[in-house]
Amino acid sequence: MKNRMERRDFLKLIGIGGSVVFISGLGPLAHAVEKKGGKNDFFFVQLSDTHWGFADSKINPDFSGTLKKAVADVNSLPVPPDFIMFTGDLTHTTDDGTERRRRLTEFRDIVADLKVKTVRFMPGEHDASLDNGAAFQEIFGKTHYTFSHKGVNFIVVDNVSDPTGSIGDTQLTWMENELKKLRKDDRIVVFTHRPLFDLAPSWDWATRDGAKAIELLMPYKNVVVFYGHIHQIHNQMTGHIPHHAASGLMYPLPAPLSQPKKAPVPWDPTAPYKDLGFRDIEGKMRNGDSVITEVPIKG
Repeated sequence: MKNRMERRDFLKLIGIGGSVVFISGLGPLAHAVEKKGGKNDFFFVQLSDTHWGFADSKINPDFSGTLKKAVADVNSLPVPPDFIMFTGDLTHTTDDGTERRRRLTEFRDIVADLKVKTVRFMPGEHDASLDNGAAFQEIFGKTHYTFSHKGVNFIVVDNVSDPTGSIGDTQLTWMENELKKLRKDDRIVVFTHRPLFDLAPSWDWATRDGAKAIELLMPYKNVVVFYGHIHQIHNQMTGHIPHHAASGLMYPLPAPLSQPKKAPVPWDPTAPYKDLGFRDIEGKMRNGDSVITEVPIKG
């Protein structure tokens, strides 16, 4: 019996209603897995911007159910992911520290139903900017860290705990030291919440010192960045480094600077859960490409 089903069968069984995007820039990822991990493809799920605690029925009348539906949808995948990564804004912002902790705890308890051994978290500004990540750290641990999986090096960068929207010199030094441990052709995946580049600074869609992080990454040949924050699919290159934003799970936001003010897109009763979903990322073993699959919430 094969360890994993063929990708075409996987997509057929899921009934994907989203898009499948082949990213040749991730090709070395699959090559690393082939050398390190044998026949198993590299497969993880990214979920972002769940905003647990949001409560506006005009924006999402299922505000208390969407996260639970996402958990059920991930659990229904015919092939379980190697791990799951939540890229921030686990909860919706509140000035009340007690309420913030309650929301973070409720979120943790809901996602505990995910049938995956390894689930990782990072904060968004809604979780961390009002207390420098104190409540998040109490419940989930470090806001920035590294890990490796099947020959791929992952760097989780916190660009939200600083209320100015910066990474900060201390963390940049940490990042530089972590990168020094790697070879220039090693495979690197970076997770952030905000984009590292200036997508729309007037909408807070930027990192004040993100250019310094990108500069640190530039000498490395095989880097990809996955982030959240903007509640929509968006792809951009900085030099040879691709950056991919994910859809949110509570409400979509408009295209960058497409209107005078940033505001959630109202619920469309004719198309419930439109533009809400998660993504999986998998290395293609045979042709050296990788594939990003956007998976909509089924509702």
